[in-house]
Amino acid sequence: MPDDTPPRVLRLPQAPDAIELRHLRAFVAVAEELNFGRAAGRLYLSQPALSRQIQGLERLVGCDLLNRSTHRVELTLAGEALLDRARTLLAGVDDAIATTRSIGGEASGRAGRLWQPIADRNRLGGDLGEMGSEYETMLAGFEPPPEVAVRPVKAGGVPALRLTPPDASPSRVLHLHGGGFVMGSAYGYRPLAGALAAAAGCEVVVPDYRLAPEFPFPAALDDAAGAYLWLLETTPPEQIVIAADSSGASLALSLLLALKDRRLPLPGGAALFCPWIDLACTVLEEEPAGPQPVVTGRVMRQCVEHYLAGHTLDDPLVNPLARPDHLRGLPPLLVQAGTGDHLVGQARRLAEEACEQDVDARLELYPVATHGFHLFWTFLPEAARALDQAGRFIRDVTTPSTQHRTGS
Repeated sequence: MPDDTPPRVLRLPQAPDAIELRHLRAFVAVAEELNFGRAAGRLYLSQPALSRQIQGLERLVGCDLLNRSTHRVELTLAGEALLDRARTLLAGVDDAIATTRSIGGEASGRAGRLWQPIADRNRLGGDLGEMGSEYETMLAGFEPPPEVAVRPVKAGGVPALRLTPPDASPSRVLHLHGGGFVMGSAYGYRPLAGALAAAAGCEVVVPDYRLAPEFPFPAALDDAAGAYLWLLETTPPEQIVIAADSSGASLALSLLLALKDRRLPLPGGAALFCPWIDLACTVLEEEPAGPQPVVTGRVMRQCVEHYLAGHTLDDPLVNPLARPDHLRGLPPLLVQAGTGDHLVGQARRLAEEACEQDVDARLELYPVATHGFHLFWTFLPEAARALDQAGRFIRDVTTPSTQHRTGS
């Protein structure tokens, strides 16, 4: 008689219940960095705490995942088998949580509430000084990662802050802060710069460049150039990356173009967060999906007027989209923006124009409904993820194999 009994399927043994996501995140970080110091900085952990998590995971799975010596860290065969599977699992969890939180609006709502005092000043016609004070107050609500050391420095005669994570690599980042050329400060940007330092595993220098209207163009560019040339005195150009957010991205592009025009060494790359680079307002703005303080309408025009003080917008040095061919010869670019940012079109346009000029440009979009979302890395998952990606980009372009570049 035929046997109608359904076939029995052997079940694979379940993973030990005590394995937690933190164990897998710790393992993936060490496996990707192959350095406990850099992995600890990336996870905002101390090295002893990270070592305990790795040891705990190895006890739970019952085998060694890493071979350690005083000089190097290597994956075992078991570690190699776990790495891709752990990455897939963590990516799925992160996407699920990010999507849920974004739909629920909790994190975005918090970002909106933080922007609200500045938005109110904008709506009521407050002057830029008042908005700048509100901006600094908002930034003061955050702190850099505790393990990142913050010290003042004179960078080519420009007051600046240097933020250094534990076991920093020889690479260095010059971060040019946002604020519409009229607001922001190195002190206010300590939290974002510190997070970027931890993600990249290297020192970040934030110059306190001069602001308009007291110091119009080219004062900020001169300060940025002075700080960059100061870095060149001790760091090869291929180990330097320029990072910037919002209007700082416009300043960063001006710096890159000025270096190229003067045939000075170009950095290994540039990471531009939520770039505001279209000072002539030629790129159609998209319908905002969230609060858009500071860089909107009247304030944007006022900032540009103060910054340029009569300097022509036809100059590609201040308006690179006017002559995209001037982008040719620039180093690799990472461009990140939020899909709900009404300036996201500028990020897309920049990446497209750069690629057409044979620049290695990569565009990353995140489901965020606010401009400058990187500032909120302490509670916004997309911001933390974006900074992690920026850290990887910085490490990739500053590897020893990167060729030395000069403006040509």
